[in-house]
Amino acid sequence: MTMNLFHRLLCRSSSWERTSSTRVVPWALENVDLGAASVEIGPGYGANVRALLARTNALTGVEIDPVLAARLRERRGEVMTVLDGDGADMPLPTARFDSVGCFTMLHHVPTPEYQDALFADALRVLRPGGVFAGSDGLDSTAFRLIHLGDTCVPVPPEGAAERLTDVGFTDVRIDTDATKFRFRARRPA
Repeated sequence: MTMNLFHRLLCRSSSWERTSSTRVVPWALENVDLGAASVEIGPGYGANVRALLARTNALTGVEIDPVLAARLRERRGEVMTVLDGDGADMPLPTARFDSVGCFTMLHHVPTPEYQDALFADALRVLRPGGVFAGSDGLDSTAFRLIHLGDTCVPVPPEGAAERLTDVGFTDVRIDTDATKFRFRARRPA
């Protein structure tokens, strides 16, 4: 799940953290209640931590890159739990969390099948009635240019609802704007 140098510099910048906390996360989570205990899959450099902690009491991040997980633990470990792990096989108990989120990272998951495994594991760790929500970018020439040399497998929003339903989610909603899409889905009660 490779990221090129430009992309890494962008994702760890204060500018991206501002953009994510004021535009990406609020748009993705509009009218979404995260509940008391939330998981972020792929928190990376931690751009979403402040915005998510404003919406939940306890935040756990599951990060596949051990260097990023260690960095995030060092920088934000006092306000969240950071685990080394794979979003498709999270080191978390079943039915423990009120919400799971992932923001601008799904396209870094290397195959649609692997993305579906991530969706299924998000379902597994949610309590009945829990919500899975987040956002990702839409495929475009500009999107592909930013990701030159990256793992880049965009999720087509027109098929996302069916994929989420196929792994067991209900109440699936997908919305798009010019450059991104958001999704919300629930684990059946």
